Amino acid sequence: MLEINMDDVLAVLQSVAPQLVVIAIALVAAIVVTVVVARMAEGRRKLARSLTWIAAVAVVAGSVNAMLLGPLNSAVTMATAERHELSQDTIDRTNQLAVDIESEGITLLQNSEDLLPMEPGNVNVFGWASTNPIYGGTGSGSLSDAYETLTLLDSLEMAGFTTNEELTNFYTDYSTERGVIAVTAADWTLPEPPASTYTDELMADARDFSDTAIVVIGRVGGEGLDLPTDMGAEGVTYTNNSTEYADFEAGQHYLELSRTERDMLDLVCENFDNVVLVYNGANAFEMGFLADYPEIKSVLWAPHPGQAGFEALGSVLTGAVNPSGKTSDTFLYDLTQAPTWNNFGAFQYDNVSEFEVESARGIRSPKFVNYVEGIYVGYRFWETADDEGLVDYEASVQYPFGYGLSYTTFSQEMGPASFDGDTVSFDVTVTNTGDVAGKDVVEAYVNPPYTNGGIEKATANLVAYEKTALLEPGESQTVTISFEDDDMASYDYEGARAYVLEAGDYVVSINSDSHTVISEQTVSVPETITYDTEDNTHNGDLRVATNVFDDANGDLEYLSREDGFANYAEATAAPTNYSMSDEYKATFYNNGNYDPTEFDNPDDEMPVTGADNGLRLIDLRGVAYDDPQWDALLDQLTVDEMNTLIANGGYQNAAVDSIRKIRLSDVDGPAALRDNFTGVSSIGLPSNVSLACSWNKELAYEFGVAIGDMAHEMEVSGWYAPSINIHRSAFGGRNFEYFSEDPVLTGTLAAQQVLGADSRGVYAFTKHFALNEQETERNGQLCTWANEQSIREIYLRPFEEVVKADVSVQAMMGSFNYIGNTYASAHLGLNQTVLRDEWGFEGMVETDYFSGFNYGYQNADQLIRGGTDIMLASTETTNNVEDQSATAVIQMRRAAHNILYTAVNSWRYADGDPAAVTPAWQIATYAADVVLGVALVGLGVVAVRRYSARKAS
Repeated sequence: MLEINMDDVLAVLQSVAPQLVVIAIALVAAIVVTVVVARMAEGRRKLARSLTWIAAVAVVAGSVNAMLLGPLNSAVTMATAERHELSQDTIDRTNQLAVDIESEGITLLQNSEDLLPMEPGNVNVFGWASTNPIYGGTGSGSLSDAYETLTLLDSLEMAGFTTNEELTNFYTDYSTERGVIAVTAADWTLPEPPASTYTDELMADARDFSDTAIVVIGRVGGEGLDLPTDMGAEGVTYTNNSTEYADFEAGQHYLELSRTERDMLDLVCENFDNVVLVYNGANAFEMGFLADYPEIKSVLWAPHPGQAGFEALGSVLTGAVNPSGKTSDTFLYDLTQAPTWNNFGAFQYDNVSEFEVESARGIRSPKFVNYVEGIYVGYRFWETADDEGLVDYEASVQYPFGYGLSYTTFSQEMGPASFDGDTVSFDVTVTNTGDVAGKDVVEAYVNPPYTNGGIEKATANLVAYEKTALLEPGESQTVTISFEDDDMASYDYEGARAYVLEAGDYVVSINSDSHTVISEQTVSVPETITYDTEDNTHNGDLRVATNVFDDANGDLEYLSREDGFANYAEATAAPTNYSMSDEYKATFYNNGNYDPTEFDNPDDEMPVTGADNGLRLIDLRGVAYDDPQWDALLDQLTVDEMNTLIANGGYQNAAVDSIRKIRLSDVDGPAALRDNFTGVSSIGLPSNVSLACSWNKELAYEFGVAIGDMAHEMEVSGWYAPSINIHRSAFGGRNFEYFSEDPVLTGTLAAQQVLGADSRGVYAFTKHFALNEQETERNGQLCTWANEQSIREIYLRPFEEVVKADVSVQAMMGSFNYIGNTYASAHLGLNQTVLRDEWGFEGMVETDYFSGFNYGYQNADQLIRGGTDIMLASTETTNNVEDQSATAVIQMRRAAHNILYTAVNSWRYADGDPAAVTPAWQIATYAADVVLGVALVGLGVVAVRRYSARKAS
């Protein structure tokens, strides 16, 4: 999300251009006047010249002052803000939490011949990634270098292993850096040493050192760029004996082995019979190569561990920790066979020249991406396609969703399922039937009744889950699984245009993963329920959920289960139509054609502003959102004050003197707190993928609490997280900061994170709202086309889980993309109808990073009318509301209400009215203004007196 570069510097210069022009005019005028008065009598000439230059200095000083206190006010404030460091106690507690999360997030994928756990001792660690592992993603989700980072090799040493230093030095000497991935450029090089560089002596020494090898394969991801789907096109090469070879052939992608990695595995497996593979990455990886290497007996998935989490890896290897992770995504043998493969990335429209806009990055015009797979995302497709006979499941899926092994064994016994017409519930007794202590996960799925050609439904849908406590051998625990009948309903966007729970038999099962059923029962719904009346809404909605996203359908052929996915080839093919229809063109807007005055309502009346009602913001803490006192407070705001609140929302929440509102600090996430201006940052926790693989809601809550505790010590009020978009494709650049391919797993864990932060009074900006599943052209006016069923059931479901959790104060961050032909942050149906009217959200909605000067489509006037409240802008470029008609001011007042409601209910106001501290730089500026003003007046008086004295003499 953070993207500050030369374009923004240019934007700042553009914003201060009026002051620079005034300065230039003042100086030129002073010179001209000096020339003109040169012909005056000497006394008058001196007086005029003196007064002219005094006036010029006053104008210049005033303009400079305006530049400091106006456009650069927020940036200077943040840049000079007081640094608040973390205490050692907080650092220690957070580091321990990181270890706990990674301990349960590490997932055992294979363990032939029970190679793991292994006794501590000598071990060879192969793979360049062993010395350059992945701790987190890049971009706004990157970790700070202010804290010590525990390495992968440190972890092994702590667990009692002695690693082969000769191998470590070999990798370190070969290359010390991984290719850089940035918002605008990337180096996807994998600097794995070629097999020929491993000398015979090195390998002989390794065999003598230990008969066991650990191989580490790492993959990185980050903000701004998706993972390459054709590494051959990237031109990545390596050198072997001065001969250059292609590391990837054309068509190979980043999530499969490179040639050097395969050569290295060949070498290792020729020399060692007991090999452990550690995959250190957040994106599902192709592991079909394991069939070629019987020597690789054990495989561990260790997602990004943050700065301290790697300690868990050594503990898992020795058995001090029994792995209990479950996959948060489906691992395929061939990722190119995913139904999203042909429709991931951006496609350029060929008929939108009228929408081309000139920006700091050149000419920009709309792109598109089609979510043609509908609801069949991830395991929902593979399980349903298997049941319909479309695919060979065993040849396609290597590790199902929810899959993970343990060093012990468990049994799960499903009790009778009851259904009282509202709630389905049953007990599951989990027993450790093995020899060592461990944890297990109870996964509950629903297979709903399906009518051929009817509402689309997957045959496997995660509906609930629970993780056990640590169970000793022979110990049992009974967990209760409970969910509402609403959770079994489907959204019918073509017929009822509402959620529908169809009559029929619903198979409720407990599974060891999405594919393997342990036990199942049938729950019968006697008659169809359509959630279409005010007294019968879906999942507690405040109003009936009906079609809102017809304009995002795009008239596409969506994948359908009808006749065994008969339209699979047609629906999932790459786009052939690159033209935007005239219908969608008619309502497409960007900065080139949006005129807010065209949307003004002449009947709107100007709200009251600048009233003297004597209220302070603190007086409204705990007051209901719709209480009349809010109107009295909002009446006190001037238009300029509302504009300041709305425009200056980048990493802060601006101060408003008239209601004694202090400036609040909002900072980046998702695995840490990063203040990009003070430089202070928190400890980095494991990625959300690690948390998702833990399937542990308690750890998710503790994650949020830790963020809240660190926020208090850093004087931070808002957290730009959690990130809860869906792993639609394994190649998503920000999959590391999102959770899973499943909306229920994502939403329930994210809700616990938000609740944990809320327990400390920190408001979380849940993001990116919505349909931001890729980085490619994310801010290139990317029109995202999807049907309403998939939007609601898959992509909005995690956000709905968070909003409907018992959260006292929260925020939401929009996404860069368009939904259909409307920018997400300007989509009134999304930001008002669904978010507030249906779900009951009370809080503020912020844009993603605001850079209208760069992107060509962000416009504050449009956004406040589309339900967004505040611009994530750190400099004043185009982020101010320009139209100040009654219609616009009404929306500004609404936005200010949401911003202030969120702010006053944060922890900063918990102990009464917080004192606003004027920054030292402002005090110095004010003092300089006073001194300069007195000096100029004094000089003027002296000049007049001298002239009077000369005239008298």
